[in-house]
Amino acid sequence: MHARKIKFYAKNVIFDLFPSLIFEKRYDRLFRNLDEQQWNYIRTRANYYNKLEQRFVLNETASRSGALPLRGNPSAYYYDFKEISRYFDRSLKFNYVFTDIKETVDEPTLLKTRPLTEANNNSVILKLDKIRHFNFVEDTRPFQSKLDMAVFRGACYQEHRKEFVARYFSSPIADIGDTDDLKKGQHGHRPYMSILDQLKYKFIISLEGNDVATNLKWIMLSNSVCFMRKPRVESWFMEGSLIPDHHYVLLDDDFSDLEDKIKYYTKHTDKAMAIIRNANQYAMQFLDTRREKLISLLVLKKYFDLSGQ
Repeated sequence: MHARKIKFYAKNVIFDLFPSLIFEKRYDRLFRNLDEQQWNYIRTRANYYNKLEQRFVLNETASRSGALPLRGNPSAYYYDFKEISRYFDRSLKFNYVFTDIKETVDEPTLLKTRPLTEANNNSVILKLDKIRHFNFVEDTRPFQSKLDMAVFRGACYQEHRKEFVARYFSSPIADIGDTDDLKKGQHGHRPYMSILDQLKYKFIISLEGNDVATNLKWIMLSNSVCFMRKPRVESWFMEGSLIPDHHYVLLDDDFSDLEDKIKYYTKHTDKAMAIIRNANQYAMQFLDTRREKLISLLVLKKYFDLSGQ
């Protein structure tokens, strides 16, 4: 991860030195040679992230991409946004919240996440903080050779995470632990476990944190089964389109069925592997970097067009 971050920031610092006009002129060329099927897929994804349909007027507090405040050191949010906004005129304005968010917004706003509610049309999702959230790892271990257990590791600041760890910390078929260093020596604390070590388990639990669950993406591209509750928040990964017991094993809201589900899918290997195949197929659509960029550009273009700019 450290090497990826260095490469990420180095590339973006260099790109920031280029005049934006160079990128603006390249916009149309990026969409050349797309067939109808490709266009339909890209438009469908773009409209999923940007649900706006009516024209709107930005208020005076809207920002200009050419004057986006750094708020200290340039962040991954800043550079992920710049990666696509540099293809548009620097005078174009927008509302944004570049942090964890799971509430609705009153004005059309560019965000990383939005709540899975009816009234989330103003929340326009971009692929932000992707170096953290889209960190896929190759899993070479077959499902059948993994441990017949579930695993969870994560810092637990939210009540649902605390309750989950307290309930299953001593489970004989689930290796559960809160990795918060401030809780060392306390009931529920266990040390950090790498992704590669977690992939030794057949079942990996994904729990939402401040917004979405960071580990969901790499779990779904692995040879382990994802266990989670129905998502409350979604990001660029389109968590709201995931189908329970097809892409992941659905847990009750209070997690009371966890051990029963572990036992069931340990016994019914065929059903577990079918879920893994479905999850892998779903996650693979996010690996096409060129297509992901085109979708991002359309999301932003639709926002600017509907704002009358």
